[in-house]
Amino acid sequence: MKATQLLHNLGQSIWLDNITRDLLDSGTLERYIDELSVTGLTSNPTIFDHAIKNSSTYDAAIREKVRNGASGEALFFELALEDLTRAAALFRPIHDKTNGVDGWVSLEVSPLLVHDTPSTLAAALHLHGHGEQSNLFIKIPGTAEGLPAIEEAIFAGVPVNVTLLFSREQYVAAAEAYLRGVERRIEIGLNPNVGSVASVFISRWDTAVMGKTPEGLRDRLGIAVAMQTYKAYRSLLASPRWQRVFNAGARPQRLLWASTGTKDPQASDVLYVKALAAPFTVNTMPEATLKALADHGSLDAILPVDGGDCEEVLAQFAKAGIDVDALATRLQDEGAKSFVQSWNELMAVIISKSAALSTAAAR
Repeated sequence: MKATQLLHNLGQSIWLDNITRDLLDSGTLERYIDELSVTGLTSNPTIFDHAIKNSSTYDAAIREKVRNGASGEALFFELALEDLTRAAALFRPIHDKTNGVDGWVSLEVSPLLVHDTPSTLAAALHLHGHGEQSNLFIKIPGTAEGLPAIEEAIFAGVPVNVTLLFSREQYVAAAEAYLRGVERRIEIGLNPNVGSVASVFISRWDTAVMGKTPEGLRDRLGIAVAMQTYKAYRSLLASPRWQRVFNAGARPQRLLWASTGTKDPQASDVLYVKALAAPFTVNTMPEATLKALADHGSLDAILPVDGGDCEEVLAQFAKAGIDVDALATRLQDEGAKSFVQSWNELMAVIISKSAALSTAAAR
């Protein structure tokens, strides 16, 4: 049995951290669902930037949309929703079978809004309404400005994938924003069953401290932070406050491991997948990591609910001069800036392709 199936049987959902029109047109995504236990999909500006920039697959659609008057950001969201609508249809049987627990796809609000609460909320409401898919998450960053938008979006019934979380503290803040939104729905008699995941990024921790700590700590920081976060996650789910909302009909906001592709060439290409195997969670994997897991991956122990040795490992990093709290803040800020850069590059690609295709069509 493939490790992908074993992971699925354990109770962890495998989502693909990629989407391109080629994946859809070739039937590859459907094959991943059928053969590699993939039950969902995530996207971000970087993924779409690479997909549109490095392929001519979108050219005909761009040409048609330009003729119809679309441009820039609006044109992009039309392209993205076309892809995600097709992907959502492939995952809908899973979504229906699991009663909405699994089978989700994700679309991110513009990263330019990362520090603008009202505009983030307005964008989330607009994309949710325009997407018209029961299994479409709207991704909102878990920044200080994003947290109120997350609460309001959940209160409005918009399923949310909280992105750009890097630490236990950032996760807990996002979980509480979700919980407040659910509790407010219960207070006024609305259905509290609004889907959500909280995405904690892993590999960027180890990239950030590479070469700055003793060799024995190499590639251990991201996993230690994940273990610490998982302990907090399981504690929250077991708390009286959360169990009250579950009793009222809400469901858990699942913890999602993001950025689980190995960046260190000296480490296993399934390092984070093996280390973060745990029930009640999601692992969204780059395509290469998914294939590696299916080809030669294996599973060992599952993630300990009590956090294992994470505190001891984190203490070793502190002794080596790593301020984990400060680094978490920096990583979230850098992640937001990286998505803004990818967004700007994506918009530049959309504009240049639109112009070139329009000129060619006019000849």
